[in-house]
Amino acid sequence: MKIAVLGCGAIGGLFLGYLSQKGYEVTGVVREYQKEAFLKEGLRIEGTRGEHNFKVKVDTKLREGVDLAIFSTKINNLKEIVADNKEFLNKALLLTTQNGIGADYILNEYFPKERIITGVVMFAATFYSPNRVVHNFEGDLIVGNIFDAPFECLSPARDVLADIFSLKFSEDIKGAKYLKVFINLNNCLPAILGESLQEVFSDLNCSKLAIQLNREAYEVVTNSGIELESLPAYPKDRIEGLVSMEINEAAGFFSTIITGLSKEPLYGSILQSIKRKKKSEIDYINGEIARLADANGLAAPLNKKIIELVKGVEDTGQFLSKQDLLSQIKGVVSHEKL
Repeated sequence: MKIAVLGCGAIGGLFLGYLSQKGYEVTGVVREYQKEAFLKEGLRIEGTRGEHNFKVKVDTKLREGVDLAIFSTKINNLKEIVADNKEFLNKALLLTTQNGIGADYILNEYFPKERIITGVVMFAATFYSPNRVVHNFEGDLIVGNIFDAPFECLSPARDVLADIFSLKFSEDIKGAKYLKVFINLNNCLPAILGESLQEVFSDLNCSKLAIQLNREAYEVVTNSGIELESLPAYPKDRIEGLVSMEINEAAGFFSTIITGLSKEPLYGSILQSIKRKKKSEIDYINGEIARLADANGLAAPLNKKIIELVKGVEDTGQFLSKQDLLSQIKGVVSHEKL
């Protein structure tokens, strides 16, 4: 198969590096500022699989048709990268890897449902511009079709994807995507504070705030008639248990999990975008909770306030202190005071 990885930051860098390592014919579509570094110095990946420097093929756009296109650009840039490369994607299978719910629907504006592979990424990576990626921890790549279309496209791509990651299939990928929203929901707090997940959630007040966000989101999602679907390494009863615990107990449990995820600092996708002076995907994570609330006559004041604070950081480049953050949200917290 001829393969393209469109967007070679954290997750895309892993796909590009590991596919190249296995000898596949793969091209990375990168930003202009990355191209020279990739071609001269290679792609450096370090972390859970050791340290490697991969020789890779990259360009700023596709020059020929491909059979499999892996979209790993931020969701905000998805329409742009499709427009730039559409003539070479008309026969390709299309894998989405973005957080949130919207990427598959954006691709469906241009391509038939049957060729879209919905992906849920359960491994983590951090991108250090322009050509270094830290693979923080392993996890599954879960795939399905969010439209419940006849899933004709998986078979040709199955062996390729399974060659580099643990591949799982989900009959209810939409429910799995919504469960992944909960995993990403708290990335907003490191983005507001400018600190790693480990630094933020070692503070129990910040962990209590994370529980508040999850409680509100859980009420919105379940009252919108959405059924969550368990992920292989994250059963849905974990979030159900977390939001039903007494808040101090839940915060302590949450803090222990997050601070133990990786020895390397984890910054989350939202903060990584802000550090590169890019618009984040906040509208597709916490924003999805706000959208559902508005569509179903429900309330999501805390998630809406957090979106406002993240966008303030995007606009000003100024991070808040923990004290300032907690002061900003006290008036909208719907459960126990922090």
